[in-house]
Amino acid sequence: MRRLPIPDDVTGDEVDRSVRQELMSLPKTLATDVARNLVMVAKLLDEEPERAYGYARTALRLASRVGAVREAAGFAAYGVAKYSEALTEFRAARRMTGSVHLWPIMADCERGIGRPERALAMAGEPEVQQLDRAGQVEMRLVAAGARQDLGQAEAALVTLQSPELASTAIHPWTARLRYAYAEALLAVGREDEAREWFAKALDADSGGTTDASDRLAQLDGIEFVDALDPEADDLDGSDDTDADTGADVTGAADESGEDRD
Repeated sequence: MRRLPIPDDVTGDEVDRSVRQELMSLPKTLATDVARNLVMVAKLLDEEPERAYGYARTALRLASRVGAVREAAGFAAYGVAKYSEALTEFRAARRMTGSVHLWPIMADCERGIGRPERALAMAGEPEVQQLDRAGQVEMRLVAAGARQDLGQAEAALVTLQSPELASTAIHPWTARLRYAYAEALLAVGREDEAREWFAKALDADSGGTTDASDRLAQLDGIEFVDALDPEADDLDGSDDTDADTGADVTGAADESGEDRD
């Protein structure tokens, strides 16, 4: 089996205690090998999902009967839009662990496969009541997305209306919930309200999980131009040389620091 390179400073001890406990069923050397691959999945999942997927497949080949491995493989497959594969792994992980925390992402996989009706059905199953508050918010987001998939824009809007949306408290899900509500408002033509909710999403988005600032700019008619994009030159038809000296003056603005970043 070809192994992907893993930095020496990745020991495998970085995994959560619950994962370490699951890996105790394996021989020690194998458990360490699997743990190191899982660490690489976690490190790469957001920025380099294709590489994360490769490490997840390695871990899966080594220990397919460990629930944490199946879950990691599911997230890695989800990250590269392999939704059918992700759903298979999440189902396996759920059978092994009995946990319901994967229910919302399993429903979103159904959307990815093209089965929004199934995602909506899952939103009404008893498992949803077993989710923690964050999980229930996530399920609401998935259900609203499924409504949008089905062309039910008004129903999507209603789905997102909840105590969590009305709350002024900031939680990890707040920015995404407000952003989804703003999108739903746009879908039904309520642009002024959508702008208000994009602004609220931005206020809650300290981690930059949404592009609410860009959406606000679009609604305000602001168009950002990449200063390094040659296609952006001469958009206003003006000459980039000084009228008297013939010197190129485009670099002056670049060096002044007056760009959007």
